[in-house]
Amino acid sequence: MVCKKCEAKLKKVICPDTWKEGSRNTTEPGGGGRKVGENKLLSSKARYNPYAKKCKVCKMNLHQEGLYCQGCAYKKGICAMCGKKILENVGQYKQSSK
Repeated sequence: MVCKKCEAKLKKVICPDTWKEGSRNTTEPGGGGRKVGENKLLSSKARYNPYAKKCKVCKMNLHQEGLYCQGCAYKKGICAMCGKKILENVGQYKQSSK
């Protein structure tokens, strides 16, 4: 749960492009960006980082930019990226104890 201001900062989704000439997910030598038989573990830029950002409340690694994980942000009614209060009364929402 993010506020309107932080919604623009969210990264792109990981879905591949639809097929078209020059798309990044094709295997053509001239137009594509994907290699056949490539080891994605070695070539990916998002490798394991032990110093990755962690949630301020539960210390869990974050999967996107921000201060709080989605679970803690929902329980507290705050924006996950900036910490701004979004919901005033969260007592009526069904939330787990985790």
